[in-house]
Amino acid sequence: MATRKFALGVHEARAAVEDDFHHFRVTIVSRDGHVETAAAQSLRTPTVICSQAGNRLTELIGMRIDTASASVLKHTDARLQCTHMIDLAGLAVAALSRGTTFRQYDVEVDDKLPGTPRRARLRRADELMLNWELDGYAVKNPPPYSGRSLGAGFTGWTQEHLRPDEAEAALVLRRAIFISNGRTVDLDAPGRRSGPVGGCWAWQPERADLALRNFGSTQDFTECPDDLLEQDEAWLAFESIG
Repeated sequence: MATRKFALGVHEARAAVEDDFHHFRVTIVSRDGHVETAAAQSLRTPTVICSQAGNRLTELIGMRIDTASASVLKHTDARLQCTHMIDLAGLAVAALSRGTTFRQYDVEVDDKLPGTPRRARLRRADELMLNWELDGYAVKNPPPYSGRSLGAGFTGWTQEHLRPDEAEAALVLRRAIFISNGRTVDLDAPGRRSGPVGGCWAWQPERADLALRNFGSTQDFTECPDDLLEQDEAWLAFESIG
């Protein structure tokens, strides 16, 4: 994510994410400490309707910027947003509130294989910040995460017990763990549904039948992790618009 000031009281934040299944960008503009505009770009999506969810980010307009990335969840129902766009919006809002000019998270999660221990690691500015041993959908070690489920209640726990910076990192790593589970699944298999009904905007019951698979959209970056976000470098440096 990156931010810039381009007028008195007006700031812009840009945030991007890329993984095996997704590539999104979100732009947040704030004026006098409040969100003025919120927009998204969809470069690669698992379904043909995911990009339409970007219109939902306008629900954040008017909110006061906050150092907690999870603060956006107080202003919208996350289930009626694209999960990844609202995550990026939260990171952008927090960056604006802190005045952070640039921040990059690099996350690596071991594949989920039977009988194989899993670890999840998060680096910020090349520094290893989190290194979790996983036990299914829970963190086995280290403290203070030991025994903590990554399911319902985790976001609230991070906001209550962790500093904003660490809470933000923990939520980024948690999201990556959930996403990583798709690496051992053939999402292009005939009849395969790639999302939980009700879990996000695209998979609400009234749209689930329209959430058709974008066949061939999955990419594997195992051998070329440096290619991630390569297309976003100029955009994050405010050298390009699109």
